Amino acid sequence: MSQMNMIQAINSAHLLMMEKDPSVVVLGEDVGYFGGVFRCTDGLQKKFGEHRVIDAPIAEGGIISTAIGMGVNGLRPVAEIQFADYIYPGFDQIVSELSRLRYRSGGEFFSPVTIRTPCGGGIRGGQTHSQSPEGIFSHISGIKTVMPSNPYDAKGLLISAIESDDPVIFFEPKRIYNGPFDGDPDKPGVSWSTHPMGEVPKGYYNVPLGKAAVVEEGDELTIICYGTIVHVAQAATRLTGVRAEIIDVRTLFPLDIDTLKKSVEKTGRCLVAHEATRFCGYGAELVSSVQQECFWHLEAPIERVTGWDTPYPHAFEWKYFPGQQRIAAGIRKVMEAG
Repeated sequence: MSQMNMIQAINSAHLLMMEKDPSVVVLGEDVGYFGGVFRCTDGLQKKFGEHRVIDAPIAEGGIISTAIGMGVNGLRPVAEIQFADYIYPGFDQIVSELSRLRYRSGGEFFSPVTIRTPCGGGIRGGQTHSQSPEGIFSHISGIKTVMPSNPYDAKGLLISAIESDDPVIFFEPKRIYNGPFDGDPDKPGVSWSTHPMGEVPKGYYNVPLGKAAVVEEGDELTIICYGTIVHVAQAATRLTGVRAEIIDVRTLFPLDIDTLKKSVEKTGRCLVAHEATRFCGYGAELVSSVQQECFWHLEAPIERVTGWDTPYPHAFEWKYFPGQQRIAAGIRKVMEAG
């Protein structure tokens, strides 16, 4: 076991899978010589060469379409889109080709592409480097969507994604890339959590896709979240003193509704939190699923705490971001209702 941050864990998954399987290749902008803008692919081109770690031009549609062709022809490509904000030029390739290939060919063809992309805010990136588009991609049939919240899960889930014969979009919250938080947006100088740095095995293991994790057990309230917000929720519960059960969704699609259902049936109350915008956000699906499955167990309306329905603001980043004070207020609201 080694202490790793999320960048190191992702790099370790790449390294291990490229050693294990010669069909695994990496492509994207600056992934080779530079080692990726966040250094997730650092050292891979030096070890495996330019034919397996390919520096691509600034053409997201070309990166994704090339990866699709590689996958159809027997490779297991991992395509990095430098920021999730830049994935939209490749959106047509993902929706019209990658997601439908197995279905439209009656199972004759498939393309096991993993698309890695950093998402979310917290680095003062403004509207063009802070988006969280996971809800858009979770809506597309034929694609699995994943967002880890810690280094252990990041490595294990990425290994499972690369091994999957179905395409996977792997969102990486850049706010927790580098280990423990440098401060709390609600109260500067106070850490949210030390969990973003964690024990990670050096060797092979996997975390199954489609399985949520119970991060903290409780009996008064269920908080459903993922990515960076898992750590914010942990801090918020400490502010309120509520014994909350915190569920990390991990795989957004397919959704592990059984774990959510079991928790809400126990607690009778539920709060859903995510960083993305509220309207038609992924939280709406979580609320709907829990409501449908657990209606007779709910003692209060389900509460949502999310980003605002605006472009991500540079000057007011911590007003937009659902920090621990906003989540704590949501916790109090749902506990006082009903």
